[in-house]
Amino acid sequence: MLDLPFLPFCAFLGGLGFVCVAFVSAWCQHWRGGFAWDGSAQMFNWHPVLMVTGMVVLYGAAALVYRLPPAWRGPKFPWKVLHGALALAAFVLAVLGLVAVFRFHNDNGTPNMYSLHSWLGLATVLLFSCQWVAGFSAFLLPWAPTWLRALYKPIHVFFGSIILLLSVASCVSGINEKLFFSLKNGTTAYKLLPPEAVFANTLGLLILLFGVLVLGALSRPSWKRPDADSPDSCQVPAPLWGDAG
Repeated sequence: MLDLPFLPFCAFLGGLGFVCVAFVSAWCQHWRGGFAWDGSAQMFNWHPVLMVTGMVVLYGAAALVYRLPPAWRGPKFPWKVLHGALALAAFVLAVLGLVAVFRFHNDNGTPNMYSLHSWLGLATVLLFSCQWVAGFSAFLLPWAPTWLRALYKPIHVFFGSIILLLSVASCVSGINEKLFFSLKNGTTAYKLLPPEAVFANTLGLLILLFGVLVLGALSRPSWKRPDADSPDSCQVPAPLWGDAG
């Protein structure tokens, strides 16, 4: 990765995250009929918007909190609270996204959990929830001993990166699945690449780029906390961290 200052990179990444949310919202509003909360196809449209916003963008923001230079100085507790709050917000949005798709399926007689996308997505959210609870217990609650934090840290780091990768894979596969189902039976076929297909495919590439850049930032040694090797430097309750340090 080029030797870039972190804050301009972070500003670019924030803009990219905003573009991802704007693209998925515009896709659902312009081509998929908008939004509702009544079990209809418009309720389903909340699913991609909430998942991209929560499991990718907010999740990525939570991951990078400890890369901010102000987080390197002073007490860690406010940054731990921010880190955990962003991740908890991501989890809440993910749960609402699952409610939207299950309600739509049940109200329209569509089977649940039959596609690879659905298996991957649910597994990601379940792993997310386990990671959040384990991180909260090990790194935030005062009873957790130092040796336990040190023991759990590499596991926390590993699964944090895995969850981000799974989130991106779930979103991209979901976009592709939706296009296959939607662009047929009276609409321009997907293989003819109508404007909706171009727009949604671009959205998938933007999500992939966002995930790659977050993981790149997390792996960059010069952007880690100076005390990253200390067990207590990773006291982060949130679940999606390529590196909590």
